[in-house]
Amino acid sequence: MRERRVTDVSFDRLSRNLGVLAALAGDGMGLLPVVPDAVTAEVTSPEQAVEKSHRLTAAVADKGTGSLFDEAAAAALDRRRELISKQADRRPQQATPEGAHGWTHGDVQYRNLLWDGEELAAVLDWDRVGVRPYAEEVARTAQVQFGVDGVFDLACVSAFVGGYRSVMPLEDSALADGVRRLWWKRMSDFWQLEFHYDRGDFSCDELFTADEVLLHWWTDRLDQVEDAFAAG
Repeated sequence: MRERRVTDVSFDRLSRNLGVLAALAGDGMGLLPVVPDAVTAEVTSPEQAVEKSHRLTAAVADKGTGSLFDEAAAAALDRRRELISKQADRRPQQATPEGAHGWTHGDVQYRNLLWDGEELAAVLDWDRVGVRPYAEEVARTAQVQFGVDGVFDLACVSAFVGGYRSVMPLEDSALADGVRRLWWKRMSDFWQLEFHYDRGDFSCDELFTADEVLLHWWTDRLDQVEDAFAAG
């Protein structure tokens, strides 16, 4: 058994397995607590996001060493504040996500999947398991798998979502809501920089650089990305 990147496995097989996981968790089998009737998802306000960015800009100045990463982080934070200001009206407006919800893994990616030939043998790292909208799980998994090199592979996104929906139906409106919420979460979050400057953990520096490029590409094509999810 081994882990392998999604390029080694059909998108349909990966997405169907994600749907099966959701179906099994939804069935419960007496192993998980009852799913609540409703869930809420906090939407970070533009003011909160800008305040956090200013704190990190100060941290770059106070704790940085003048490295190339420090320079890139400072410039990215300046651009992010401008982006937040321009895009604030497009953020989700409701605390209640659309669509069905239930128990989800929370971190489905190739590193957490072990394959025996063409069959999924094990799913690892259940430390993020929780009750979430299914659309959130689909959107995050698709971003991790197909949001690489600063762009989304929109054809792969649609194929992936189509495979998932063949097992676990999701309305177009729920998918659009889940993708928009993930976009704004990426817009208003700076967790890699918090790792770097607050914890002294530099292991996610490359993720920040890549995610920043993707965020700007995504923002310029927000409707196009949401249409690709709905087309699946």
